[in-house]
Amino acid sequence: MDIKNAQLDVDNWIKEHGVRYFNELTNMAQLTEEVGEVARIIARRYGEQSEKESDKNKDLGEELADVVFVVLCLANQTGVNLQEAFDKKMALKSKRDHDRHRNNEKLK
Repeated sequence: MDIKNAQLDVDNWIKEHGVRYFNELTNMAQLTEEVGEVARIIARRYGEQSEKESDKNKDLGEELADVVFVVLCLANQTGVNLQEAFDKKMALKSKRDHDRHRNNEKLK
């Protein structure tokens, strides 16, 4: 699924099930909360923190999907065409960073 269709899917879900979008500030707080949940899993599962028993069944994919959902909500309610913005960003990064990482000694 492309980003444009994902934005449409989220908008349709909001209209059918969500009543309305939370306001932008609430969604920003929600995004921060969801990113925190991703950080918790990463820090404990892949980092140096001990993973608590209650965290062992947490699904990283589900938490990442929560982040994407809220980002799509924010894009919709602020009028951002995220597909267009993402394509533009990838073109910029491809041009700007073409050799940058290949020449990074830290990555070898």
